[in-house]
Amino acid sequence: MARFAIGTVPSTGHVTPLLPIARALTAQGHDVRWTSGEKHRARITATGARFVPYRHAREIDESRLDEVFPGREKLRGLASIKYDLKHVFLDPALDQLRDLEDMYRDQPFDALIADVAYLGAQFYHQRTQAPLAVVSVSALFVSSRDVAPIGLALFPSSTLAGRVRNHALQWALRNVVMRDVRDHYDELRKRAGLTRDHWFIDCHKSASIVLQPTIPSFEYPRSDLPRNVHFIGLLPSDPPSELALPSWWEELDGTRPVVHVTQGTVANVTPDLIAPTLTGLAREDMLVVATTGGRSVHELGLGALPENARVTTFIPHDLLLPKTRVMLTNGGYGGVQLALKHGVPLVVAGASEEKPEIAARVAYSGAGLRLRTSRPTAGQVRTAVRAVLGDGGMQRRVRELAAEYARFDALALALEHIDRMLRGVAQPGEGQTSQPPGAQRAAPGRAPRAVD
Repeated sequence: MARFAIGTVPSTGHVTPLLPIARALTAQGHDVRWTSGEKHRARITATGARFVPYRHAREIDESRLDEVFPGREKLRGLASIKYDLKHVFLDPALDQLRDLEDMYRDQPFDALIADVAYLGAQFYHQRTQAPLAVVSVSALFVSSRDVAPIGLALFPSSTLAGRVRNHALQWALRNVVMRDVRDHYDELRKRAGLTRDHWFIDCHKSASIVLQPTIPSFEYPRSDLPRNVHFIGLLPSDPPSELALPSWWEELDGTRPVVHVTQGTVANVTPDLIAPTLTGLAREDMLVVATTGGRSVHELGLGALPENARVTTFIPHDLLLPKTRVMLTNGGYGGVQLALKHGVPLVVAGASEEKPEIAARVAYSGAGLRLRTSRPTAGQVRTAVRAVLGDGGMQRRVRELAAEYARFDALALALEHIDRMLRGVAQPGEGQTSQPPGAQRAAPGRAPRAVD
Protein backbone atom coordinates (compact mmCIF):
# COMPACT_ATOMS: atom_id res chain seq x y z
CA MET A 1 0.00 0.00 0.00
CA ALA A 2 1.27 3.47 -0.89
CA ARG A 3 0.32 6.77 0.68
CA PHE A 4 -0.73 9.54 -1.70
CA ALA A 5 -1.42 13.24 -1.19
CA ILE A 6 -3.57 14.99 -3.80
CA GLY A 7 -3.74 18.76 -4.14
CA THR A 8 -6.15 20.73 -6.32
CA VAL A 9 -7.26 24.32 -6.63
CA PRO A 10 -10.90 24.81 -5.53
CA SER A 11 -12.35 24.77 -9.04
CA THR A 12 -14.77 22.18 -10.43
CA GLY A 13 -12.83 21.83 -13.68
CA HIS A 14 -9.64 21.08 -11.75
CA VAL A 15 -11.15 18.67 -9.22
CA THR A 16 -13.28 16.58 -11.59
CA PRO A 17 -10.52 14.99 -13.72
CA LEU A 18 -8.75 13.64 -10.62
CA LEU A 19 -11.83 11.97 -9.12
CA PRO A 20 -11.54 8.68 -11.08
CA ILE A 21 -7.82 8.47 -10.28
CA ALA A 22 -8.46 8.87 -6.55
CA ARG A 23 -11.31 6.36 -6.68
CA ALA A 24 -9.12 3.79 -8.44
CA LEU A 25 -6.22 4.27 -6.04
CA THR A 26 -8.40 3.82 -2.96
CA ALA A 27 -10.01 0.74 -4.58
CA GLN A 28 -6.50 -0.73 -4.91
CA GLY A 29 -6.00 -0.27 -1.16
CA HIS A 30 -3.81 2.83 -1.25
CA ASP A 31 -4.15 5.54 1.38
CA VAL A 32 -5.25 8.79 -0.31
CA ARG A 33 -5.60 12.21 1.28
CA TRP A 34 -6.85 15.13 -0.77
CA THR A 35 -6.62 18.82 0.05
CA SER A 36 -8.93 21.20 -1.78
CA GLY A 37 -11.81 23.64 -1.27
CA GLU A 38 -14.53 22.81 1.25
CA LYS A 39 -17.28 22.86 -1.40
CA HIS A 40 -15.69 19.80 -3.02
CA ARG A 41 -15.60 17.74 0.19
CA ALA A 42 -18.55 15.47 -0.69
CA ARG A 43 -17.27 14.58 -4.18
CA ILE A 44 -13.79 13.90 -2.84
CA THR A 45 -14.87 11.72 0.08
CA ALA A 46 -17.14 9.76 -2.29
CA THR A 47 -13.98 8.45 -3.96
CA GLY A 48 -12.78 6.91 -0.70
CA ALA A 49 -10.11 9.58 -0.22
CA ARG A 50 -9.83 11.46 3.05
CA PHE A 51 -10.63 15.14 2.66
CA VAL A 52 -8.12 17.61 4.13
CA PRO A 53 -9.36 21.23 4.20
CA TYR A 54 -6.99 24.05 3.41
CA ARG A 55 -5.16 25.44 6.41
CA HIS A 56 -3.28 28.23 4.65
CA ALA A 57 -4.61 28.44 1.08
CA ARG A 58 -7.70 30.58 0.48
CA GLU A 59 -11.10 29.14 -0.30
CA ILE A 60 -11.88 30.93 -3.58
CA ASP A 61 -15.19 30.61 -5.40
CA GLU A 62 -14.39 30.56 -9.12
CA SER A 63 -17.71 32.23 -9.94
CA ARG A 64 -17.10 35.16 -7.54
CA LEU A 65 -13.56 36.23 -8.33
CA ASP A 66 -14.52 39.90 -8.63
CA GLU A 67 -15.77 39.85 -5.03
CA VAL A 68 -12.66 38.11 -3.73
CA PHE A 69 -10.31 40.46 -5.62
CA PRO A 70 -11.65 44.04 -5.44
CA GLY A 71 -10.83 46.07 -8.52
CA ARG A 72 -10.48 43.04 -10.76
CA GLU A 73 -13.78 43.79 -12.49
CA LYS A 74 -12.41 47.08 -13.82
CA LEU A 75 -9.55 45.44 -15.70
CA ARG A 76 -9.76 44.50 -19.36
CA GLY A 77 -7.65 42.71 -21.92
CA LEU A 78 -3.98 42.16 -21.13
CA ALA A 79 -4.22 43.89 -17.75
CA SER A 80 -6.93 41.44 -16.69
CA ILE A 81 -4.93 38.43 -17.86
CA LYS A 82 -1.79 39.55 -16.04
CA TYR A 83 -3.71 40.26 -12.85
CA ASP A 84 -5.24 36.76 -12.84
CA LEU A 85 -1.90 35.10 -13.54
CA LYS A 86 -0.27 36.90 -10.63
CA HIS A 87 -3.00 36.82 -8.02
CA VAL A 88 -5.39 33.98 -8.90
CA PHE A 89 -2.86 31.47 -10.27
CA LEU A 90 0.63 32.25 -8.89
CA ASP A 91 0.09 33.85 -5.46
CA PRO A 92 -1.60 30.80 -3.85
CA ALA A 93 1.53 28.67 -4.45
CA LEU A 94 3.22 29.57 -1.16
CA ASP A 95 0.15 28.76 0.93
CA GLN A 96 -0.37 25.54 -1.04
CA LEU A 97 3.22 24.63 -0.25
CA ARG A 98 2.60 25.22 3.48
CA ASP A 99 -0.53 23.04 3.33
CA LEU A 100 1.45 20.17 1.79
CA GLU A 101 4.20 20.54 4.38
CA ASP A 102 1.57 20.35 7.13
CA MET A 103 0.02 17.25 5.52
CA TYR A 104 3.40 15.54 5.49
CA ARG A 105 4.09 16.44 9.14
CA ASP A 106 0.68 15.07 10.12
CA GLN A 107 1.29 11.85 8.20
CA PRO A 108 4.10 11.28 5.69
CA PHE A 109 3.12 10.41 2.13
CA ASP A 110 5.03 8.57 -0.58
CA ALA A 111 3.95 10.56 -3.62
CA LEU A 112 2.03 13.63 -4.65
CA ILE A 113 -0.63 14.08 -7.34
CA ALA A 114 -1.83 17.56 -8.32
CA ASP A 115 -3.69 19.40 -10.99
CA VAL A 116 -1.50 21.55 -13.18
CA ALA A 117 -2.68 24.81 -11.57
CA TYR A 118 -1.86 23.69 -8.01
CA LEU A 119 1.55 25.30 -8.25
CA GLY A 120 2.48 24.60 -4.64
CA ALA A 121 2.96 20.96 -5.61
CA GLN A 122 5.69 21.96 -8.05
CA PHE A 123 7.43 23.91 -5.29
CA TYR A 124 7.10 21.01 -2.85
CA HIS A 125 8.47 18.54 -5.41
CA GLN A 126 11.48 20.73 -6.16
CA ARG A 127 12.24 21.24 -2.47
CA THR A 128 11.86 17.59 -1.40
CA GLN A 129 12.21 15.52 -4.60
CA ALA A 130 8.99 13.73 -3.64
CA PRO A 131 7.53 11.93 -6.68
CA LEU A 132 4.99 14.22 -8.38
CA ALA A 133 2.36 13.37 -10.97
CA VAL A 134 0.81 16.45 -12.56
CA VAL A 135 -2.60 15.99 -14.17
CA SER A 136 -3.31 18.55 -16.87
CA VAL A 137 -6.86 19.90 -17.00
CA SER A 138 -6.60 21.81 -20.27
CA ALA A 139 -4.64 21.88 -23.49
CA LEU A 140 -0.92 21.23 -23.28
CA PHE A 141 0.76 24.63 -22.99
CA VAL A 142 4.37 23.53 -22.57
CA SER A 143 6.68 25.71 -24.69
CA SER A 144 8.04 24.28 -27.91
CA ARG A 145 10.04 25.41 -30.93
CA ASP A 146 7.10 24.18 -33.02
CA VAL A 147 4.29 26.03 -31.21
CA ALA A 148 3.47 29.70 -30.65
CA PRO A 149 3.01 30.79 -27.01
CA ILE A 150 -0.32 30.40 -25.26
CA GLY A 151 -2.85 33.17 -25.75
CA LEU A 152 -2.44 33.81 -29.47
CA ALA A 153 -4.41 30.76 -30.65
CA LEU A 154 -2.08 30.31 -33.62
CA PHE A 155 -1.65 27.01 -35.43
CA PRO A 156 1.73 25.32 -34.86
CA SER A 157 4.50 25.33 -37.44
CA SER A 158 7.81 23.43 -37.57
CA THR A 159 9.02 25.10 -40.74
CA LEU A 160 12.06 27.38 -40.50
CA ALA A 161 9.84 30.45 -40.78
CA GLY A 162 7.41 29.01 -38.28
CA ARG A 163 10.12 28.28 -35.72
CA VAL A 164 11.54 31.79 -36.13
CA ARG A 165 8.01 33.13 -35.52
CA ASN A 166 7.54 30.92 -32.47
CA HIS A 167 10.90 31.86 -30.95
CA ALA A 168 10.36 35.59 -31.49
CA LEU A 169 6.88 35.49 -29.97
CA GLN A 170 8.02 33.48 -26.97
CA TRP A 171 10.93 35.84 -26.32
CA ALA A 172 8.68 38.87 -26.57
CA LEU A 173 6.10 37.33 -24.26
CA ARG A 174 8.59 36.42 -21.54
CA ASN A 175 10.84 39.46 -21.70
CA VAL A 176 8.47 42.27 -22.68
CA VAL A 177 4.74 41.57 -22.51
CA MET A 178 4.79 39.33 -19.42
CA ARG A 179 8.04 40.42 -17.84
CA ASP A 180 6.35 41.65 -14.67
CA VAL A 181 4.51 38.32 -14.36
CA ARG A 182 7.79 36.45 -14.84
CA ASP A 183 9.42 38.59 -12.16
CA HIS A 184 6.47 37.97 -9.85
CA TYR A 185 6.90 34.21 -10.30
CA ASP A 186 10.64 34.42 -9.69
CA GLU A 187 10.05 36.33 -6.46
CA LEU A 188 7.61 33.66 -5.24
CA ARG A 189 10.20 30.99 -5.94
CA LYS A 190 12.80 32.97 -4.02
CA ARG A 191 10.45 33.23 -1.04
CA ALA A 192 9.96 29.45 -1.24
CA GLY A 193 13.72 28.95 -1.07
CA LEU A 194 13.99 27.95 -4.72
CA THR A 195 16.19 29.22 -7.51
CA ARG A 196 14.94 30.76 -10.75
CA ASP A 197 13.32 28.09 -12.86
CA HIS A 198 11.53 27.59 -16.14
CA TRP A 199 9.10 30.17 -17.47
CA PHE A 200 6.06 29.51 -15.26
CA ILE A 201 4.07 28.02 -18.15
CA ASP A 202 6.74 25.29 -18.20
CA CYS A 203 6.93 24.74 -14.45
CA HIS A 204 5.68 21.17 -14.77
CA LYS A 205 8.68 20.22 -16.91
CA SER A 206 10.36 19.25 -13.66
CA ALA A 207 7.52 16.98 -12.49
CA SER A 208 8.10 13.24 -12.38
CA ILE A 209 5.28 12.69 -14.87
CA VAL A 210 2.66 14.83 -16.59
CA LEU A 211 -0.58 13.08 -17.51
CA GLN A 212 -2.24 14.80 -20.47
CA PRO A 213 -5.84 13.57 -20.67
CA THR A 214 -6.34 13.65 -24.42
CA ILE A 215 -5.31 11.82 -27.56
CA PRO A 216 -2.23 12.82 -29.57
CA SER A 217 -4.30 13.87 -32.58
CA PHE A 218 -6.11 16.55 -30.57
CA GLU A 219 -2.88 18.21 -29.46
CA TYR A 220 -0.33 20.17 -31.43
CA PRO A 221 2.66 18.05 -32.53
CA ARG A 222 5.93 18.95 -30.83
CA SER A 223 9.23 17.48 -31.95
CA ASP A 224 10.70 18.54 -28.59
CA LEU A 225 7.93 17.20 -26.36
CA PRO A 226 9.33 16.61 -22.84
CA ARG A 227 9.74 12.92 -22.04
CA ASN A 228 7.72 13.22 -18.85
CA VAL A 229 4.54 14.11 -20.80
CA HIS A 230 2.19 11.19 -21.48
CA PHE A 231 -1.02 11.23 -23.51
CA ILE A 232 -3.54 8.94 -21.81
CA GLY A 233 -6.87 9.63 -23.56
CA LEU A 234 -9.98 11.03 -21.89
CA LEU A 235 -10.44 10.19 -18.22
CA PRO A 236 -13.89 8.75 -17.38
CA SER A 237 -16.57 11.07 -16.08
CA ASP A 238 -17.59 11.06 -12.45
CA PRO A 239 -20.76 8.91 -12.22
CA PRO A 240 -23.80 11.24 -12.10
CA SER A 241 -26.17 11.13 -9.17
CA GLU A 242 -29.81 10.20 -9.60
CA LEU A 243 -31.27 12.43 -12.27
CA ALA A 244 -34.76 12.55 -13.75
CA LEU A 245 -34.59 13.02 -17.51
CA PRO A 246 -36.75 15.85 -18.92
CA SER A 247 -40.26 15.07 -20.14
CA TRP A 248 -39.23 15.68 -23.77
CA TRP A 249 -36.36 13.18 -23.70
CA GLU A 250 -38.21 10.70 -25.93
CA GLU A 251 -38.36 13.34 -28.68
CA LEU A 252 -34.64 12.81 -29.24
CA ASP A 253 -35.37 9.72 -31.33
CA GLY A 254 -33.55 10.71 -34.49
CA THR A 255 -36.60 12.05 -36.31
CA ARG A 256 -34.96 15.46 -36.38
CA PRO A 257 -31.23 16.22 -36.02
CA VAL A 258 -30.28 17.23 -32.48
CA VAL A 259 -28.05 20.27 -31.97
CA HIS A 260 -26.73 20.72 -28.45
CA VAL A 261 -25.55 24.07 -27.03
CA THR A 262 -23.81 24.64 -23.71
CA GLN A 263 -21.81 27.35 -21.95
CA GLY A 264 -20.55 25.07 -19.17
CA THR A 265 -21.00 25.75 -15.47
CA VAL A 266 -18.96 28.95 -14.99
CA ALA A 267 -19.16 31.31 -17.99
CA ASN A 268 -22.95 31.12 -18.16
CA VAL A 269 -24.11 34.25 -16.34
CA THR A 270 -25.38 35.69 -19.62
CA PRO A 271 -26.61 33.54 -22.54
CA ASP A 272 -24.00 34.80 -25.01
CA LEU A 273 -24.00 31.54 -26.96
CA ILE A 274 -27.31 29.98 -25.95
CA ALA A 275 -29.51 32.92 -26.99
CA PRO A 276 -28.15 33.36 -30.56
CA THR A 277 -28.26 29.59 -31.04
CA LEU A 278 -31.93 29.38 -30.10
CA THR A 279 -32.72 32.37 -32.32
CA GLY A 280 -30.52 31.38 -35.25
CA LEU A 281 -31.84 27.83 -35.45
CA ALA A 282 -35.49 28.62 -34.62
CA ARG A 283 -36.69 27.90 -38.18
CA GLU A 284 -34.38 24.97 -38.89
CA ASP A 285 -35.73 21.43 -39.07
CA MET A 286 -33.91 20.26 -35.95
CA LEU A 287 -34.21 20.06 -32.18
CA VAL A 288 -32.00 22.45 -30.24
CA VAL A 289 -31.15 21.19 -26.75
CA ALA A 290 -29.64 23.81 -24.44
CA THR A 291 -28.21 23.06 -21.01
CA THR A 292 -27.76 26.06 -18.75
CA GLY A 293 -25.25 24.80 -16.18
CA GLY A 294 -27.72 25.13 -13.35
CA ARG A 295 -29.35 28.45 -14.25
CA SER A 296 -33.05 28.81 -14.98
CA VAL A 297 -34.58 30.07 -18.22
CA HIS A 298 -35.90 33.08 -16.28
CA GLU A 299 -32.51 33.79 -14.75
CA LEU A 300 -30.89 33.84 -18.19
CA GLY A 301 -33.64 36.10 -19.58
CA LEU A 302 -34.34 33.84 -22.58
CA GLY A 303 -38.01 34.75 -22.80
CA ALA A 304 -40.37 32.73 -25.01
CA LEU A 305 -38.62 29.72 -26.48
CA PRO A 306 -38.84 28.72 -30.15
CA GLU A 307 -40.93 25.63 -30.98
CA ASN A 308 -37.86 23.50 -31.65
CA ALA A 309 -35.97 24.50 -28.47
CA ARG A 310 -35.63 22.29 -25.41
CA VAL A 311 -33.90 23.82 -22.37
CA THR A 312 -32.88 22.22 -19.10
CA THR A 313 -30.30 22.84 -16.41
CA PHE A 314 -28.24 19.70 -16.93
CA ILE A 315 -28.10 16.39 -18.80
CA PRO A 316 -25.09 14.07 -18.52
CA HIS A 317 -23.14 14.32 -21.75
CA ASP A 318 -22.68 10.57 -21.85
CA LEU A 319 -26.46 10.32 -22.33
CA LEU A 320 -27.02 13.33 -24.58
CA LEU A 321 -24.07 13.22 -26.97
CA PRO A 322 -24.90 9.83 -28.56
CA LYS A 323 -28.11 11.49 -29.77
CA THR A 324 -26.38 14.71 -30.95
CA ARG A 325 -25.31 15.69 -34.49
CA VAL A 326 -23.54 19.00 -33.67
CA MET A 327 -22.45 20.56 -30.39
CA LEU A 328 -22.01 24.30 -29.83
CA THR A 329 -19.78 25.19 -26.89
CA ASN A 330 -17.71 28.00 -25.43
CA GLY A 331 -14.71 25.66 -25.42
CA GLY A 332 -14.47 23.87 -22.10
CA TYR A 333 -11.73 21.24 -22.42
CA GLY A 334 -13.65 18.33 -20.95
CA GLY A 335 -16.88 18.99 -22.85
CA VAL A 336 -15.07 19.39 -26.17
CA GLN A 337 -13.33 16.07 -25.73
CA LEU A 338 -16.49 14.26 -24.66
CA ALA A 339 -18.10 15.42 -27.91
CA LEU A 340 -15.17 14.12 -29.94
CA LYS A 341 -15.14 10.84 -28.03
CA HIS A 342 -18.74 10.40 -29.16
CA GLY A 343 -17.97 11.44 -32.73
CA VAL A 344 -19.82 14.77 -32.54
CA PRO A 345 -18.38 17.71 -34.54
CA LEU A 346 -18.13 21.09 -32.87
CA VAL A 347 -18.79 24.79 -33.28
CA VAL A 348 -16.71 26.65 -30.68
CA ALA A 349 -17.33 30.24 -29.59
CA GLY A 350 -15.18 31.12 -26.59
CA ALA A 351 -12.94 34.07 -25.72
CA SER A 352 -12.24 33.74 -21.99
CA GLU A 353 -9.43 31.91 -20.16
CA GLU A 354 -7.76 29.36 -22.44
CA LYS A 355 -10.87 28.74 -24.55
CA PRO A 356 -9.50 30.34 -27.77
CA GLU A 357 -6.65 27.82 -27.59
CA ILE A 358 -9.13 24.95 -27.31
CA ALA A 359 -11.09 26.35 -30.26
CA ALA A 360 -7.88 26.53 -32.30
CA ARG A 361 -7.17 22.86 -31.60
CA VAL A 362 -10.68 21.94 -32.71
CA ALA A 363 -10.09 23.72 -36.01
CA TYR A 364 -6.55 22.39 -36.42
CA SER A 365 -7.60 18.78 -35.85
CA GLY A 366 -10.42 19.10 -38.40
CA ALA A 367 -13.06 18.44 -35.74
CA GLY A 368 -15.17 21.55 -36.23
CA LEU A 369 -15.30 25.32 -36.65
CA ARG A 370 -14.23 28.17 -34.39
CA LEU A 371 -16.15 31.43 -34.51
CA ARG A 372 -13.39 33.61 -32.93
CA THR A 373 -15.91 35.32 -30.66
CA SER A 374 -17.78 34.53 -27.46
CA ARG A 375 -20.84 36.45 -28.66
CA PRO A 376 -21.74 35.21 -32.13
CA THR A 377 -24.76 36.49 -33.99
CA ALA A 378 -27.72 34.29 -34.77
CA GLY A 379 -26.66 34.35 -38.41
CA GLN A 380 -23.12 33.19 -37.60
CA VAL A 381 -24.46 30.28 -35.59
CA ARG A 382 -26.91 29.23 -38.32
CA THR A 383 -24.24 29.38 -41.03
CA ALA A 384 -21.76 27.39 -38.93
CA VAL A 385 -24.23 24.64 -38.01
CA ARG A 386 -25.33 24.25 -41.62
CA ALA A 387 -21.69 24.07 -42.72
CA VAL A 388 -20.84 21.36 -40.18
CA LEU A 389 -23.90 19.26 -40.99
CA GLY A 390 -23.08 19.44 -44.69
CA ASP A 391 -19.36 18.70 -44.44
CA GLY A 392 -18.80 15.01 -45.11
CA GLY A 393 -15.05 15.33 -44.67
CA MET A 394 -15.47 16.78 -41.20
CA GLN A 395 -17.87 13.99 -40.26
CA ARG A 396 -15.30 11.39 -41.33
CA ARG A 397 -12.53 13.17 -39.43
CA VAL A 398 -14.54 13.23 -36.21
CA ARG A 399 -15.23 9.52 -36.55
CA GLU A 400 -11.47 8.94 -36.88
CA LEU A 401 -10.87 10.91 -33.69
CA ALA A 402 -13.59 8.97 -31.87
CA ALA A 403 -11.90 5.72 -32.91
CA GLU A 404 -8.60 7.01 -31.52
CA TYR A 405 -10.22 7.90 -28.19
CA ALA A 406 -11.62 4.36 -28.04
CA ARG A 407 -8.10 2.91 -28.25
CA PHE A 408 -7.05 4.61 -25.01
CA ASP A 409 -7.90 3.30 -21.55
CA ALA A 410 -7.12 6.58 -19.79
CA LEU A 411 -7.54 5.38 -16.23
CA ALA A 412 -5.43 2.26 -16.76
CA LEU A 413 -2.69 4.33 -18.38
CA ALA A 414 -2.78 6.90 -15.58
CA LEU A 415 -2.44 4.19 -12.93
CA GLU A 416 0.37 2.52 -14.89
CA HIS A 417 2.39 5.72 -15.06
CA ILE A 418 1.76 6.50 -11.38
CA ASP A 419 2.86 2.99 -10.42
CA ARG A 420 6.05 3.30 -12.49
CA MET A 421 6.71 6.67 -10.88
CA LEU A 422 6.38 5.13 -7.42
CA ARG A 423 8.71 2.27 -8.28
CA GLY A 424 11.27 4.65 -9.75
CA VAL A 425 11.08 3.03 -13.18
CA ALA A 426 12.27 5.30 -15.99
CA GLN A 427 9.29 6.71 -17.83
CA PRO A 428 9.27 6.12 -21.58
CA GLY A 429 8.69 9.06 -23.87
CA GLU A 430 5.35 9.74 -25.53
CA GLY A 431 4.63 7.28 -28.33
CA GLN A 432 5.49 4.19 -26.24
CA THR A 433 3.26 3.08 -23.36
CA SER A 434 1.39 6.41 -23.49
CA GLN A 435 0.09 5.56 -26.93
CA PRO A 436 -1.50 2.16 -27.62
CA PRO A 437 -0.83 0.32 -30.88
CA GLY A 438 -2.58 1.92 -33.82
CA ALA A 439 -2.90 5.39 -32.32
CA GLN A 440 -1.66 7.83 -34.94
CA ARG A 441 -0.24 11.28 -34.50
CA ALA A 442 -0.16 14.13 -36.97
CA ALA A 443 3.24 14.70 -38.54
CA PRO A 444 5.09 17.71 -37.13
CA GLY A 445 3.97 20.95 -38.73
CA ARG A 446 0.68 19.79 -40.18
CA ALA A 447 -2.69 18.41 -39.10
CA PRO A 448 -4.66 15.69 -40.82
CA ARG A 449 -7.14 18.37 -41.78
CA ALA A 450 -7.45 21.90 -40.43
CA VAL A 451 -10.80 23.65 -40.65
CA ASP A 452 -11.28 27.26 -39.58
